Amino acid sequence: MPFVIYPDARLSKAAVLTESVDDDLRAAGARLLAALQEAQAYGLAAAHIGEVAPVIALNTTPEHDSRNDVLFYNPRILAVASETVCGREGSVSMPGIEADIERPAWAEIAFQTGEGEHRTMRHEGFLARCAIHEIEQMNGTFFLVHLSRLKRDMLVKRFGKLQRAG
Repeated sequence: MPFVIYPDARLSKAAVLTESVDDDLRAAGARLLAALQEAQAYGLAAAHIGEVAPVIALNTTPEHDSRNDVLFYNPRILAVASETVCGREGSVSMPGIEADIERPAWAEIAFQTGEGEHRTMRHEGFLARCAIHEIEQMNGTFFLVHLSRLKRDMLVKRFGKLQRAG
């Protein structure tokens, strides 16, 4: 599946949370889940497949050899740890580029299931990083904003060279 490539404008548009999960949102979720599984990614936001919709997909067992891919409709961050951890992040929308980003050590996420049930889930470590990264992307914030302008400009320039070479 082709992914939206940075700096596509859809990556900077915030999805609007909805009151309920309707058939259109479930259909966007199904397309997103298929893309996650095809790419064997840790997480995706709908913007990565060109849709500005309030849904993310995560592999909730990223440190294991198995996959448990889950859709989170209307996700939002309720609370995060004050302790932060630095880790590598990248994006399917900017292949070949990674950067060290500081993120909270854990995050509590509120969301709806495909049936519209409200749930909360606490994620720790790498999964918290993925959830926060994708919820921010759903809200129109590309991960590079967490870097200094100098570092961000350097990575954007490197990505441009990769795109021209490839």
